[in-house]
Parts: sequence; C-alpha cells; structure tokens
Amino acid sequence: MEERIKYLFRQYLNNTCTRKEFEEFFSYINEASHNELIRELIQQAYEETRPANPSLTYVDESGNLVIPEPAWEEKPSARMWSIRKKRVFAGMVAGLLVLLAGILWLVFQPSQPATDNDKPVLAKKITSRSEYKYMLLPDSTQVWLNAASTLEYPKLFAAGKREVFLTGEAYFDVKHADKIPFLIHTGNVTTSVLGTAFNIKAYPGRENIIVSVSRGRVRVHYGSKEVAILTQGQQVRVGNVNKTVIQKKLPVHEVAPWQQGNLVYDDETISDIVADLERIYDVHIRLDNEALARERISTSFRREIGIEPALQVLCNLTDTRLQLINNVYVIK
Repeated sequence: MEERIKYLFRQYLNNTCTRKEFEEFFSYINEASHNELIRELIQQAYEETRPANPSLTYVDESGNLVIPEPAWEEKPSARMWSIRKKRVFAGMVAGLLVLLAGILWLVFQPSQPATDNDKPVLAKKITSRSEYKYMLLPDSTQVWLNAASTLEYPKLFAAGKREVFLTGEAYFDVKHADKIPFLIHTGNVTTSVLGTAFNIKAYPGRENIIVSVSRGRVRVHYGSKEVAILTQGQQVRVGNVNKTVIQKKLPVHEVAPWQQGNLVYDDETISDIVADLERIYDVHIRLDNEALARERISTSFRREIGIEPALQVLCNLTDTRLQLINNVYVIK
C-alpha cells in the first residue's frame, strides 16, 4: 500500500495520472480523514515527492494549500462525452480538490510555534490497557506502542535533532539519518541511536528500565553518565531506584517478544509481572503478601492463554492460590 500511494502521488504531482489513478488517489485521500495509518503514509509520500515538484503544490498568500487540477490527455472515446457529463465530472473533480485541500491541510498543517522556553509543542500518542498501536513518526521511524503506554513527539523534528519521550513500552525501528541521533527519554534514562531497531520497557513503578537491541547499535545514558553501548542481541537493565546496571546477551527473537504474542519474564519480581498482566488483560490483581510481591521468578507463556491460566502459572511457581473476589484477582 505504501508504494502504491507514493506512485499515485508522483503521478498526480507530475500531472500524468489517468482518471482511474486520479479516482484511486482521492479514495485514499478520503480514507485519510479517519484512518491514521493512511494519513501517515500520505504524509510520507508528500514529503518525499514535494522537493522534486515544488511548483505543483504550494501555499498562497493567505496560507491556503493550493492543489492544481491535473490535465489529462483526452482519449478519442473521452471526446464523445456529452457536455452534461463533462460538467458533472468537472463538478466532481472540483469537489474532490476541495476535499484534498482540506484533508491535506489537516495532515500537513505546520507545527505549532515553540513555547516560551523554546521547546516544541509535542503531539501525544496513548494506548489504553490491552491496546496496541503502530505509528509512523515525521522522519519515517516506525514505532509499535505496547499497552498502557504514551509517546510524545514533535509533529516535525527540528533540524539536526530527533527527540521523543516514552512512558511504558515500545519497539522502535529508527530511520537512519547520518549525524542526526534519535533520542528516546524514559525518566532518567536516555537511549541514543542513529538507525537501528530495539525495544524499551519503562513503565512507571517498575524496578528496571530495560533496553534490548535487535539490530544496530544503541547508546544508553543514566542522567549524563553513559552506562552501556549495546549491539544486536544485547540488553541492559537500569535500576530505577538503586541505579544498578546489568547487561546481558539474549536471542534476537526475545528483544520484543510481546510483538509476537509472547510474555517473557526473566528474573523479574512478582509485582512487576502482575502490573504487566493488569495492563495486557485490562484486569485488577491484588497480592495479599508483601513478601510475595518482592519474590523473583522467570517464566513465559502465550498471551492468548488468558488471564486466569497466566495467573495460575504464577501461583504454581510461588506455591500460592488464586481467587476471584468482586472482579479482582487475588493471589494469597
């Protein structure tokens, strides 16, 4: 779909699209008004094709986006159209152009002015419990946002700077850009890359912030101190409280197991695992024993097994029992 949209955009901007391509292109434009992925793909296509076609689409003195109507070369059969049909078609084109201008204004409207402290106004993407989202950032970096997470990012990255703020968990496939690092801030931890793929888990209240790399090279800082440089198949855990740094190797397929529907926990506290299950299954879980909350285990299971079998695994490993009381799962 992405390549098709780019092709149609080039055809339109080069004034070479057929009527069929024109109608297909505007069907995507129409869908973009309520489909975020389509809107982001169109934005990417627009940004890639605009430099080569500066005169076809422009902003006038009033700040309005001007979209010229394409001029098709009429085929012999087209010349046989009646005047009435031509007028109907012209009206349809005019309506579609108005629609295009309105939607492209929505998609490509300039970012808001900076605040008083010279920081850009940030857009925010939020997932609720048991919700997962895919998104495309202004530089074409791809992000998969896990449940109960928030990503803040500028609508347009400033020159020489790409910077986002994550709360929760996300998998990033960063678009490579020479000498323009991509920075992800998660509390006191900052992850810096040029172009790579990796996962960050940084939910509030967790014992550790975890960074795992599936491709490329990642630099991790705690405050101003560099704590790790990671390459493919490496992971670092940075303690939120005690600031401990633990680095290890792991199989690449375990970098972001949640993307494949796997829940993998390696030497994690019961309290962190329970908090994760609450987000994934959108349920409430209570631990009746503080000592149990601090206990550490390693386990894994498929997400589709459901909350009760998942909790039963925890109970079997910790010699506890599970009860459902007033829609709250209680482990005691």
